[in-house]
Amino acid sequence: MEKLDRYDKILLDVLQRDGRASNVELSEAANLSPPQCYRRVRRLEAEGYIRGYAAQVDPAALGLGVVAFVYLNLHRDQFKQVRKVEQAIRQFPEIIECYTISGDFDYLLKVVAADLKSLSGFLTDRLMQVPGVAGVRSTVCLEEIKPAASLPLDMPGR
Repeated sequence: MEKLDRYDKILLDVLQRDGRASNVELSEAANLSPPQCYRRVRRLEAEGYIRGYAAQVDPAALGLGVVAFVYLNLHRDQFKQVRKVEQAIRQFPEIIECYTISGDFDYLLKVVAADLKSLSGFLTDRLMQVPGVAGVRSTVCLEEIKPAASLPLDMPGR
């Protein structure tokens, strides 16, 4: 990947805040012509800096009033099944994010549900039934303080 210059960073910053920004809006922000912005954005996409574009939908508006963080452990003798467990995790629409982590647990999941009863049913009747899953521990989110934010483009030490 090519190093980002200040124009690339401006374009990425604008697109992180508004993925629907037009070429004209991008050109005004970066002080470049619209064709230059178009080429730069396409290059940033091709080089993998931009993974995609999506609308940010409010879970509560869809009736998903519970957000939980779920720590998941695998059976130690089932690590040969790890890819099958990951494949199963990808199939659950309730799981909107999944990370492998270090420490006492193997995975951290972000899960949405209509209510606590639905969350409990999902964990007990579906997630814990996946072969290889040893156990889960959940933490229910009480309030979102800082939603998913733009990635910092200029950090010290980087």
